[in-house]
Order: sequence, then C-alpha cells, then structure tokens
Amino acid sequence: QKGTRSESSQVKKSQHAEEAIFYMNCRAAYLTVLKSSLENIKSKEQLLLVLQQAGRNPSQKTVNKYWTSQTTTLNFDDFCTILKKEKPATKTELLEAFGKIDTDNTGYILHDELYKILTTRGEKMTWDEVSTITKKADFNCSGKLDYNKFCDLYMTTSEQCCKTAREKLEVDSRLRQQQFGSQAETSSEGITLPVSKPSPRVSRKTDHKLAPTKGDSRTPSRPSSAQSCKASVSTTISNCASSNRNTKLIEPDTIKEWQCAQSKGCFYLEDDGEIISHKYKLHLPQRSTVCITIKPLNVHQVEGKSCHWLSVDTALYILKENETQENLQLMSFTEQQNKEMFGWKGELGSGIYWLLPFTTGCRLKKVKTQFTGEAKLVYRGEDGELALTKEFRAALLDIFETIDLDGNGLLSLEEYNFFELRTSGEKCDEEAWAVCKENFDMKKNELTRQGFMDLNLMEANDREGDPSDLWVTLLSLGYNKALEMTEACPFVIDIYAEKCKPRIKAIYLEAGSWQLNRAICKSVVNKGEAKVMDGCENIIIYTYKAGRRITSVIENKSENKVIIHVNNEQSKNCLSNRGLTVFAVEVAPKSMTVSQHVMPLNEQEEWLYNCVHSLL
Repeated sequence: QKGTRSESSQVKKSQHAEEAIFYMNCRAAYLTVLKSSLENIKSKEQLLLVLQQAGRNPSQKTVNKYWTSQTTTLNFDDFCTILKKEKPATKTELLEAFGKIDTDNTGYILHDELYKILTTRGEKMTWDEVSTITKKADFNCSGKLDYNKFCDLYMTTSEQCCKTAREKLEVDSRLRQQQFGSQAETSSEGITLPVSKPSPRVSRKTDHKLAPTKGDSRTPSRPSSAQSCKASVSTTISNCASSNRNTKLIEPDTIKEWQCAQSKGCFYLEDDGEIISHKYKLHLPQRSTVCITIKPLNVHQVEGKSCHWLSVDTALYILKENETQENLQLMSFTEQQNKEMFGWKGELGSGIYWLLPFTTGCRLKKVKTQFTGEAKLVYRGEDGELALTKEFRAALLDIFETIDLDGNGLLSLEEYNFFELRTSGEKCDEEAWAVCKENFDMKKNELTRQGFMDLNLMEANDREGDPSDLWVTLLSLGYNKALEMTEACPFVIDIYAEKCKPRIKAIYLEAGSWQLNRAICKSVVNKGEAKVMDGCENIIIYTYKAGRRITSVIENKSENKVIIHVNNEQSKNCLSNRGLTVFAVEVAPKSMTVSQHVMPLNEQEEWLYNCVHSLL
C-alpha cells in the first residue's frame, strides 16, 4: 500500500510539473505579443500571432472557430483553452498528409502538382505564396519538393518560436513577475512555497458563516503580493492530515429495509481538459426520506496496476424539476463524507429530480506517462485465427462493468448507445441492433459479456488484426497505451428511499451544464463563509470546505465587469483545479463564478489553504 501511495504521489508530482511547463509556454507566447497576461487579445490578427508564437500554425478556419462575428476579446484563460484543443502538428502527421499526395512514396512532389493543389483546394494559397515555398533551396531541387526536408524545417521553426518566447520571458524579469508569472517559480510538488506567519487583520463578513470543524483553523492574513492592489480579501484554512475525512456520512440503521435504486456512470476527460459525465433523472412517486450516495466504482483490479480513479473526488447535485427542464431548483448536494463516498440524507417530495455528478478536476487531469511499449490487443493462434489477448480481455471486462449502468450483467440498447456515442459519436438504431442479435450472444434483447467480447473481436477481424480502431475506442474511454485507465473515473450512485421505490435513469452524456455551474455557486454561497472585499462592497468571496475539498466563489454585484487576481503562493500541499498558483478570473456584471477548487496534494500530510483575492 505504501508503494502504491508513493507511486500515486509521484504521478501527481509529474502531472503538476507537466502543467507548469504547459502554462509557462502559454505565458511566454502570450507575453511575446501582449504587454501583460491580464491584457486581452483584441483582434483576429493578434490571436493568429500568439498561436504562432506558441508553435501552432493555424488555418484561417481554425482561427475563425475561436474568433467569431460575436467575439470582441479573448483573455489568457481562453488562450490556454485553445492551446489545449489545438495540438501542434507532429512530423508523422505532416508526412502522412504529404503521403496522400505522393502515392508512389518517392519522397518528392513535383512543383506543378504542388501549385495545382495549394491554389485550388482547401484554403487556397496565391501563386506567389506557393512560389515562396518552391524557391527555398533547403528543400527544393530539379522542380521537386523534398517534403521530408520541408517537414524537418517546419518542426525546427515551430520549436524555435516557442524557444525564443521562453528565452524572452526568462531574460525579462519584469515579464516574469507578471500576474501569471509566479507559476514558473513553483516546484513540481504542487503549491509548496514557504508559509509566512499570518498577521491578524479585521475583515468584513456577511451573515454567511462556516463553523470550523475539528482539525481546521482559520486565520485571516494578507501576503505582501496583495498590498499593491486597491482592494483585497484573504482566507486561510489549516487542515490536519486526518481532517479531510472527518465529516462522516451517517446512514440510518434501518437502511437495509429501505427500497434501493442504483446506477453506474463515468467521468471522461476530454483532450482540452473538459470533463463530461452521465446525467440522470430520479423519480420519486411519493414524499420520502432518502439517502443518496456517490463514490468511485471499484471495478476489477489487475495486480501490480494502480487504480488512479479511486482517488478522484466525486459529488452529486440534486435539482428539482418544476414546470420546465430549464427551471431547476437546487435541493441539496452530497456534502457528507465517508472515505471515498459522498452522500446526503434528507426528505424529498414526490416528483422528478435531476442528479448531476461533478468532480473538481483536481485529480482527474491529463497525465503523460513513459511507456516501455504498447500493450498488445490481439494475436494469432496456432490455427491462424485472431484472438484477444488476456490483458485486452481484462480491460474489456472492466469497460463492460462500467457501461452496464443498471448492473444487471447485460447491455441494453440504451446502455450500448452511451458507449457508442463516447467512442464513435454515433448511435446504433433498432435495425442495427437486430443485426447484432443475429450475430452475437444476447439475452432478452440485451448484449451479454461474451457478445461484447465477440463484437470487439469482429472489429479486429474486419481490420485484419490492425488494432487502430480498437485503440480509438480505448483512448476515448480514458485508457492509455499500457491499458491503464488514467483519464476516466467510473462511479456508482445509490438511492435509498424509506417509503417508496425510487427510479433512476441516465439521460445524457455531456459536459457540465450551466445548471450544474449555477448549483455549485449556490451551494457555496448558501453553506460557505462570506467575506466582503475591503474597499469594494460589491465584491464578495465565498469559501466552503466539504470533506477534503475547498471551493471558492466570486460574486460581482456591480454593474461592471471585474478582473480578480487570485494568489495561492502561501498555500502548502495544495492542488488547484486551475493548475496555477497565481491567476486572474474575469467576472461579468451581476453574476457569480467559481474561483477555484482546491484539494490536498498528499492526503497523508497537513495542508494549508491560504488564498488572497484582489481587485485589479
């Protein structure tokens, strides 16, 4: 267990280091074009420039995707999001593109053919623009383009753009101290800079209080970084190593006699860092006391492989459906904790409720892992027939366990379609399902485990053993090339009702909706500690701690947009979903927004949350 915890800690440290490098590169590119990370991109041309400085070579179609007719400005956060989505082209991808033109695989393309293609297809180039390429002696000779050399020069130029931007940021100390600049100075172990002794200060508070729990202490402090701002407010929460699990979920003694409904689901991490999950409807036929819980799903564990998702935080927001689906009322959320389980117990009236799963993203993040080799998925037996490897079969059984939402050991068409939407973006209709029934093992019109295995084997046979399509499926479900599930978190929801039979059904598989964001803000405002920002009564910072998670929300009551500077430099052993120790948040007039979610980097050690919000 100690070895597993150590391995998990190393993964988290490596993940944090990767994020630090990513944001440093973002910042370097941004500050090459703009004076400050708090200055907005004001034109399509500026967006193109900063993307090029970050080593991208976006087409006009790509730029237009992010700069529409309604766009007036983009901030640094927007820019980082774009870079996460728009990965730099690799040499392999470039060679594959040229290979589609060079069908004879000679390594060259005739200039006449290049002129014809580039001036007539896609985003058409001018004759002069193509001539600029063909006149370069580095990769042209005898009327032909050596596209291998061209790709090498392209990659070198792209890398040089990034390197130049980083060097400029490193040399210019003034730029390095810009609002987003402190991240480059932090270690790979999270927010672990030395903690200065907090000094007492008087802060104005509203009536919303958060009573300290045993093991927690709150001391207001103001680090020196906030002194230059015209208005600021600070919050400090000190947590013992054991205090992150001290809010116990109390289940009634008679719960075994209550009626139960259960459904599984999953959080999936997208390439841009966005998290999507199943959304549910709960039907209660009459008023009843209920107990609702959510926790990571402990599927079959392979010996020697760590289950990263078991440390991912989960929550469930309960919203009542009124006249319309858009008019949802927040009833409560799972704030009580017992180990990995979060739950809520209370009374609900009869009607329809929406259950919206949530995870902060502190633990479910992109991870780069070094592999000794790609796992083998299929092999040919002595008879020459294709078969699934033992490792791939084990992964498929875990996948089946995850997508079998009702847990009956079979896949209905609805359950299978959630799988299809995630892996291919398409649904299987009744006619196609009937074809499956003729070819694969089914019971009561539902696909069995063996049928699911055979379906994947058929896909391998269709590609004559090429595992490419199988890997597309695995990667979209959060697996890496070592067949480890690192970018997904399966979970299970249980609903117990005292007086009636509850019914739960998965409806959507999508990213967090505005209803979920509003519910998170409302829950923090209702339960958290509120502090009015000194010198600015229209800005209120709400902070709420539930178990091992701290969430802060910014409310802007003014008629104007504000930019709030957030500084976590004095925090210790903390992990923010923002991936930065210092950042800025833009808050629209008369609105609320989540500032950040924070969790301990290492749960076995004490952790200190010390955050200063300042108005710029």
